[in-house]
Amino acid sequence: MAGERRLQDAQVTHDPVAFPGSHQSYPWMTLPSWTIPRPVSLNASSHGDDEGPLIQAIRSGDADKVRDIMMSVTNPRSLMGPNKDGWTPLHEAAYYGQIDCLTILLAAAPWMINSKTLKNQTPLILAVSRGHLACMKYLLKNGADPGIPTTSNDTPLYEACATFNVQMVQLLVQYGADVNQKCLDGWTVLHEAVTQNNQEICEILLDYGAMVCSPNLYGVTPLFLAAQCGCVKVLKFLLKNGADINSEAKDGATALYEACRNGHTEIVELLLSQSADANRPGKDGLLPLHVAAKGGSDGIVSMLIPTTSKTKIQQSGISPLHLAAENDEDDVLELLIQADFEINAVLAPKHSHMYEDRRITALYFAVDNSNIEAATMLLEAGADPNLDPFNPLLLAVRKDHVEMATLLMEHGANVNASIPTHPTTFPACVMLSVRNLTMLKCVMDHGGDAIACFQCEYNFSVDQILFDLLNEQLEIYDSWAHIKEKSTLPKCLMQLCRLRIRQLMGTERLKYISTLPLPRRLIEYLNFKQQK
Repeated sequence: MAGERRLQDAQVTHDPVAFPGSHQSYPWMTLPSWTIPRPVSLNASSHGDDEGPLIQAIRSGDADKVRDIMMSVTNPRSLMGPNKDGWTPLHEAAYYGQIDCLTILLAAAPWMINSKTLKNQTPLILAVSRGHLACMKYLLKNGADPGIPTTSNDTPLYEACATFNVQMVQLLVQYGADVNQKCLDGWTVLHEAVTQNNQEICEILLDYGAMVCSPNLYGVTPLFLAAQCGCVKVLKFLLKNGADINSEAKDGATALYEACRNGHTEIVELLLSQSADANRPGKDGLLPLHVAAKGGSDGIVSMLIPTTSKTKIQQSGISPLHLAAENDEDDVLELLIQADFEINAVLAPKHSHMYEDRRITALYFAVDNSNIEAATMLLEAGADPNLDPFNPLLLAVRKDHVEMATLLMEHGANVNASIPTHPTTFPACVMLSVRNLTMLKCVMDHGGDAIACFQCEYNFSVDQILFDLLNEQLEIYDSWAHIKEKSTLPKCLMQLCRLRIRQLMGTERLKYISTLPLPRRLIEYLNFKQQK
């Protein structure tokens, strides 16, 4: 990172660099332009084929030749003019760290010590960016101004922090560099030192008056950055020196929120030990526990559960269970269930309306992801499979997920649930499974309303269509020949009686038919195990 942040050679282009753990969904989580590597655009005469002998001598560090060239002309000033990009020989000498050449040039033109390129780059900032300590010292001793920013608001002190140069930082502040001068987007040199996790530089800056809680344009403080980047050592230092642990960025996120979002377990532990507020929501209404659950940080979730208010969770309109289930974070889901979070908590309308199917339960997310383990945990903990507008069972049937559908029906899912947007007397589960006989058999075994398939209020011959479809499918499965035989007419009286008895018993009581105090042959008869 340090090398990328330095001023680079001409005509080099770079892609933006992101902070560790940064996300593009928030403006304060993208790097402002001043953190992108900044190439120095040197002109053709400095780096091209038409460069003059003076520039060549400076580049090679030939101080004697530079002196001879300067003495060979009546007016040395004529050699010190800028090229088309504003670069002078003095800038060249500072950039390449040629201290002897710099001394000669500055003696000939001392008034140029703070001369600027078209990008407002002074010889001092070029020397700092390239790590040329001797050139920097000489320029400062001869009156170079350490507070002149570039057009992108970079300062020599910022460049020294970006390149981890403690000696340069110390020297610059001693010569009066402003430790609170704002760079692009309101960032200070302390922000930069924090992102580098450099406590030594942070100490120097604070000794010279750096504001520990200074926010940038997005309300991001140095403490927030330390939490975002996982800089434990610097975070401890900032807290010790008065940083506000609960300061918020403009979107309401706190340092704790950000540490949770990036999965920095040690940072979260430190912040909580210093009484960070775990119940401060961001502007989206989510708490740190929400973002930790979404990210699958089970260690962080374990730390947050005791300190998070369930009332605040309820007020947010979304449970961590929803986020864990949606993102297939089964370990987190198990932790939340064990902590007695409301298993049937429903999404508030503002969250539910984000989904076309208007889902509201954590169970629905698990079914939608075909996550049988998560669905099992939720159902065994008491999840109601009949709360969502579009029944999760219909979703499982539509996905041809027989295991999931069976699990839901065994836990009380309404096998005769209808599709809310298409109300009809025809059973929805049958309609969705009519071409999957395994699923259809499963539905019927769990109480699917077969009679309703043959009761069309619009006098449409649904019964014949269904019968034809079933026969078509039954032809494919040789092992189901006996079922096809049952479907043919006429039906014997014994079969009709059996169907009537089962109908009168109802779906729920049929589950316990084998426990009835009846003769074994009668139970087998009712369970279709005895044909005669």
